[in-house]
Amino acid sequence: MTTFHASKRPASGSLIGLALGDALGFPTEFNDVPSILAKCGPWREMELPRRAIVSDDTQMTLAFGRALRTAMDRGVLAPQRLERPLREEFVDWYQSPENNRAPGRTCMTACSLLKEEGRLWQDASQIGSKGCGANMRVAPVGLAPGLSDEQRAGAAQLQSALTHGHPTALAASDLTARAVHLLARGTDPAGLVGQLRSYAHDNRSRYHRTWLGDLWTRSQDPGPEHFVGRGWDECLQILDRVEEAVRTVSPETDPCLATGAGWIAEEAFATGLLCFLLFPDEPLTALRRAACSSGDSDSIACLAGAFAGAWLGADAWPTEWADRIEYRGDLLALGALWDA
Repeated sequence: MTTFHASKRPASGSLIGLALGDALGFPTEFNDVPSILAKCGPWREMELPRRAIVSDDTQMTLAFGRALRTAMDRGVLAPQRLERPLREEFVDWYQSPENNRAPGRTCMTACSLLKEEGRLWQDASQIGSKGCGANMRVAPVGLAPGLSDEQRAGAAQLQSALTHGHPTALAASDLTARAVHLLARGTDPAGLVGQLRSYAHDNRSRYHRTWLGDLWTRSQDPGPEHFVGRGWDECLQILDRVEEAVRTVSPETDPCLATGAGWIAEEAFATGLLCFLLFPDEPLTALRRAACSSGDSDSIACLAGAFAGAWLGADAWPTEWADRIEYRGDLLALGALWDA
């Protein structure tokens, strides 16, 4: 039985953990495990780079977090209230000179379309893409207090849909936010996969029309329930693989071999979750395992860090690491707001 570490600022812990995982995994992305070991030494001793530079994963998490804060400052979180600041933040990110961290093609294509005045966001959404770019940035809505399950799910799916409109991207974003939320509220990691499976079953045919509008009509699906069902079915399949891997996989092997390389949404979610579940009370080991992987190591490690930080809180991370992270002030400001 894992011990819950209560009242330890889960929002700050999750956001800092996400950025630390991103910075640890960014230099190892696109490398296979032997190359990473040759460059970094034993994986359990991997060190954060002196300059802890993050990728677009953390930049877009902050963009979503700021949009969420703006929308919630204006009143009850609702689709129209979130869509405008979200669109503005994503376009600002797209145009920023700091957007030079190998950003994903889907995000860049969608944001260039979102920039056009008068274009419906549904017409900018890349309906065929289930890249991991949407669920790597969704943690803030799992951490923001005072939301209903419907608001959390709707906002998680809307922020995905502005760029990644594939139903699996929507479902994986929703599931990632749900996992962060449950861990921040003290759900035992040992029971987490079971709770997520129940959640996926319960939502399998729920299309959030107030949040997504007629997005589904851009697909080839016969109806909205069929559209979302495809995404949840892929997430349910990957949850089975996570559950099996937690029981059977050696922590010494590349986690991507068990649950996928993480370039696509459900695999990034699953492999990040697996790394956390292998080491629920050893957050640095979880990050190092995720960063020393053959797949999309920064996205996998940033998700592992978001889960670990939500569960263990801000004290999970050594000061000498946390103090070096890029955008530290922005991450801590958002975390403090939601931990208050």
